[in-house]
Amino acid sequence: MFISVLELFKIGIGPSSSHTMGPMAAAREFVGLVRKFFAAHQYAQTTHIRCILKGSLAFTGKGHATDRAVALGLHGYTPEGVANEDVDAIVDRIWDEQYIVVNDSHTVMFLPRKHIIFDHSESLPEHPNGMIFELVRESDEVLLAETYFSIGGGFINTLAEIKQLVAPLKMESAVSCRHPFDTAGSMLQMAHDTGLSIAAMKRINELEYLTDDDLNHGLDSIWQAMQHCIEAGLMEEGILPGGLALARRAKRLHQQLQANPDQASLNDWLCAYAMAVNEENAAGHRVVTAPTNGAAGVIPAVLYYFVVHEAGTSEQVREFLLTAAAIGGIIKHKSSISGAEVGCQGEVGSAAAMAAAGLCAVRNGRPQQIENAAEIALEHHLGMTCDPVKGLVQVPCIERNGFGAIKAYTAASLALRGSGQHFMPLDSCIAAMRQTGLEMSEKFKETSLGGLAVSITEC
Repeated sequence: MFISVLELFKIGIGPSSSHTMGPMAAAREFVGLVRKFFAAHQYAQTTHIRCILKGSLAFTGKGHATDRAVALGLHGYTPEGVANEDVDAIVDRIWDEQYIVVNDSHTVMFLPRKHIIFDHSESLPEHPNGMIFELVRESDEVLLAETYFSIGGGFINTLAEIKQLVAPLKMESAVSCRHPFDTAGSMLQMAHDTGLSIAAMKRINELEYLTDDDLNHGLDSIWQAMQHCIEAGLMEEGILPGGLALARRAKRLHQQLQANPDQASLNDWLCAYAMAVNEENAAGHRVVTAPTNGAAGVIPAVLYYFVVHEAGTSEQVREFLLTAAAIGGIIKHKSSISGAEVGCQGEVGSAAAMAAAGLCAVRNGRPQQIENAAEIALEHHLGMTCDPVKGLVQVPCIERNGFGAIKAYTAASLALRGSGQHFMPLDSCIAAMRQTGLEMSEKFKETSLGGLAVSITEC
């Protein structure tokens, strides 16, 4: 198994990697299939595109802007391509357009209000984040159809792909990699055998697919986007969209800390930075999937604190990201980073494990200590549900990222004070997360049908 650091960390827009970025990518891919269909059939009759959202996408898609994402994708936009654009203005422009231009000689009808269907019946059995795209003629005959699954972190699979795989992953083969670890145990063994750090092994694997310059440029771009997101969030104020009338808090918190730095704790700074990111995410602005949008604040907050408060260097930033990606790839391969599949333990829990590993590495932790740090951070997120109020990535998601960052920092510090020997291996902890997710009620996996989402009283 090989998943690139540049795939695990992706620049895009909020509020959700699985509900916004994944559906946008799927919609754009389906238009490509429609283009091929017309090229092969020379079809001249009136047609329209229909999108049926299933499972978690149906239940929380409105709050997660899934309908907007589908419309953007069908009109050819990508998450990274609109990250620096005024997304609201683009959506306002395309929302009332009646046709999508497929090629020079074909257009298809698409009315978002009519042709995007939130289907609250049973989920598709393969994955809770399913969507069916159809090209339909006037008689309602389906001419072309494809089923996609948004499996977390902005990754998508077709129905055929997901049926062929033991886990719903579309990754490069690790056969050509010099250090093809797919478990924490094999990672530690390879580190022992080679004397290399986890980041060094990950870099060597990346260089099978990328040049050194491309890898460094990609890592630096990811970090620049993370910094920009934090700093933008610390400057913004006002009410977040979606109907909860939730006020941004990161700017005011940060101003308080700057005014009285002697009274500011580590926890205060981490919360300010993490909440700044997730307020930007909730607003639908530019973020880095790390490894998801719902958990986008944890890793940037820990890394930003290390750079700003502990004088971290650019080389250490790269080491942090490579180490974090090594851990994130193992978690995604052996379990899931999708809140709709395993709850928020797979999102904030995974992000905390990745951040803890990265911080431990740049503070000169040995591979055994790094693995221990990741395990400690993940272990104390086990069982965490995904129950966003009104389907919005706001409550409890924004504060939860602050606490994930705190746990990550604590886990790294605790691991560094140990020998690396510990009772529970990271692989066993990942297995426990997967099993816990499988046994968790669907009400607590990004459907907003249980937990906090149904425990508020509206006046």
